[in-house]
Amino acid sequence: MALTAEDRAAVAELLALHGHLVDHGRLDRLEELFVPDCVYDVSAFGAGVLHGPARIREAGQALGDRNPVAHHVTNIVLTERPDGSVHALSKGLGVHADGRCGTVTYEDVVVRDAEGPGGWRIGRRTVHARPAPLGAGEGGRGPM
Repeated sequence: MALTAEDRAAVAELLALHGHLVDHGRLDRLEELFVPDCVYDVSAFGAGVLHGPARIREAGQALGDRNPVAHHVTNIVLTERPDGSVHALSKGLGVHADGRCGTVTYEDVVVRDAEGPGGWRIGRRTVHARPAPLGAGEGGRGPM
């Protein structure tokens, strides 16, 4: 099934909703964004691989005040995969309470799911660190 303009808009809104929910402390709603058996890879930040929305919630709560106060997503590129899922590549910008900023690359596999916003939820998310300009320091492990 071809990825429609409506699907593209729904997936982009799903990715944006993550920041709104997290920034407002609505970790109780992560099940809206992620499938029950999702994989959330934050190995680049020393947090390992988290399985399921409950574990993602626990990790966010454990970070407490060290969480960014604002998550912004941009530069979304969507590619339909042969199995009907979507490979979503996007940039993330995090702003901390003290004004520090950081950037990441999100690499997601988004799957059709009637329970998710617009009929989509995230099945896998890998958060890639952006340690240096022009991809230096990624060791060939970036998403592209």
